[in-house]
Amino acid sequence: MAIPFFTGRLTDWILQDKAASAFTRNVTLMSVLTVASAVLEFMGDGIYNGSMGRAHSHLQGEVFRAVLQQETEFFQENQTGAIASRVTADTSSLSESLSEKLSLLLWYLVRGLCLLGLMLWGSLSLTMVTLVALPLLFLLPKKLGKWHQVLAAQVQESLAESSQVAIEVLSAMPTVRSFANEEGEAQKFRQKLQEMNTLSQKEALAYAVSLWTTTISGMLLKVAILYIGGHLVISGAVSSGDLVTFVLYQVQFTTVVEVLLSTYPNIQKAVGSSEKIFEYLDRIPRCPANGVSTPLNLKGLVQFQDVSFAYPNRPEVLVLQGLTFTLRPGEVTALVGPSGSGKSTVAALLQNLYQPTGGQLLLDGEPLPQYEHRYLHRQVAAVGQEPQLFGRSFQENIAYGLIQKPTMEEIIAAAMESGAHSFISELPQSYNTEVGEAGNQLSGGQRQAVALARALIRKPRVLILDDATSALDAKSQLRLEQLLYESPERCSRSVLLITQHLSSVEQADHILFLEGGTICEAGTHRQLMENRGCYWNMVQAASGSDAPE
Repeated sequence: MAIPFFTGRLTDWILQDKAASAFTRNVTLMSVLTVASAVLEFMGDGIYNGSMGRAHSHLQGEVFRAVLQQETEFFQENQTGAIASRVTADTSSLSESLSEKLSLLLWYLVRGLCLLGLMLWGSLSLTMVTLVALPLLFLLPKKLGKWHQVLAAQVQESLAESSQVAIEVLSAMPTVRSFANEEGEAQKFRQKLQEMNTLSQKEALAYAVSLWTTTISGMLLKVAILYIGGHLVISGAVSSGDLVTFVLYQVQFTTVVEVLLSTYPNIQKAVGSSEKIFEYLDRIPRCPANGVSTPLNLKGLVQFQDVSFAYPNRPEVLVLQGLTFTLRPGEVTALVGPSGSGKSTVAALLQNLYQPTGGQLLLDGEPLPQYEHRYLHRQVAAVGQEPQLFGRSFQENIAYGLIQKPTMEEIIAAAMESGAHSFISELPQSYNTEVGEAGNQLSGGQRQAVALARALIRKPRVLILDDATSALDAKSQLRLEQLLYESPERCSRSVLLITQHLSSVEQADHILFLEGGTICEAGTHRQLMENRGCYWNMVQAASGSDAPE
């Protein structure tokens, strides 16, 4: 900003035929100032860009961490694609906008304040003309910026919806192909893109109108300054050098205002696209606070005491009503009943994924939320009908979630117990083999065997098998029954068995028949068969059709 000052002085010296030594001295000083300015700008840009890179990584990590801490209902109310778009696309958009635009905003804001001070020192009257025109430069673009911000938020929302469609389809390609609906899904995706394109065009129009308004008003201001300044030089109020200096400062000041006004809507756009990001960061999970209880000797005694439950999205529908039963260490309790009776909900409550809406669920006499989160899920392990594996190696999947990395011997022992070792050991890379995205390179039975190994390696005090044997072959099924009823570790854990294989149910210590969210019958296999009630009907239906209800 020293350059315009020296340019004005040089103009006067040339017109007044000043000494060549003063001319040379001041040109040298201008050169030194230019080089120093370039070095400082280089250092400033390096520090700023490095800081923004770290801020981007930190922001994305914090958003993902905040999402992971939310309660289970949060992931049912929000689609996976929308959440992923917020964590990745929105944080990247915010960081990119801020890394470029915020730098310009700060740099030009400080520059504009310095230029305004120099303009006031050069000519008060010409500065007042400039300042009078500032409302024209600010007010209208500010109004247009709000319009642009609203449209930017709508574009981000539309992008999240289109991403959700793509993720949903790509994760269910076998189903899409089996129904020959590739073209239908492509058409649905094109429709979402068309909606986003329409919003993007409106956003582009809003940006163009804002920029055009700023440019025109800046040009009008330049013409006014030249006209008034020319009259001041003619009247002798200022020298020609002073006018040159002021005009150069004013041109820079106008440029600063234009940049600020064009940058500000982009900052607003970043703010608009970041609303969901900060909504996630500020959101307080509705699940209970993490407990602190970590007893050294946990027995695994589970007590359901008059437990009732309704899902948050349907609070009027009670899935479970007054459920009371006990899981004891060393015993296998089988939970059977028709589809929709609430069996999987019982398993979800026991994993502390939801909280009972009535009654309480105790583990060794303490409510589940009082246990420390990691400790609880080392002691309570579950295997579902369609277990989720990760696109990593068998070794990483079996050891998933363990703080202390298990030895290879422990991993192999757990795999042998579950029946997974036989097919893993035949692979070229054995336990280092990748299982594919969500385990898609494995059969259903193999996924269940790996998931069972993942549960067993924790040596849990409570083991939940939620129809976890539906895809196992006869040999693996027999091995699992031996694990449940003949294993030396049987006495150290409580087992909740939800299954359609009645051969496994027959050997259970207790059988609970669940229907309509309540326990209709309870007892051993022999007792329930003698009662000739609901359980007896299910057994008869299974023996008649070779498939349980």
